Amino acid sequence: MAAYFFDSSALVKRFARETGTSWVINLLKPTNGNRIYIARITYVEVISAIIRRVKGNSLSQADGAKAVRRFRRAFEQNLLKVEISSKLIDTAARLAENYSLRAYDAVQLAAALEIHVERKNVNARSITLVSADDALNAAASSEGLIVDNPNLHP
Repeated sequence: MAAYFFDSSALVKRFARETGTSWVINLLKPTNGNRIYIARITYVEVISAIIRRVKGNSLSQADGAKAVRRFRRAFEQNLLKVEISSKLIDTAARLAENYSLRAYDAVQLAAALEIHVERKNVNARSITLVSADDALNAAASSEGLIVDNPNLHP
């Protein structure tokens, strides 16, 4: 069983069609048995991304409402959440400073690193960070994480 950490730029592809959607859908299928981790803040980020697509007319109102409903169901049932703790925020601040990351990208990376360490401590397979953000992916690679960009899987 593989383990993945999805940031919002990758996870939103499951709910709004764009480059990489088919690949993301396949990774997220419960029948594949993959463990899918996200930072709890991803809940806000994905809903925001869907609604911004509706406001920008790249997604219809009906499709946006359907996407939000499907995301909320997946969030509750299929995704393993990393809680935002004081320690995680301290790590995120260090990562933001070291890599000039945007605030929530630093939080995403800190959450991925937390899961990476937890899994390493119990001799579980490493996670793969899935993100469509090049700066985040570069920082994650520098921190020793395996990364994959869904935009490379059309």
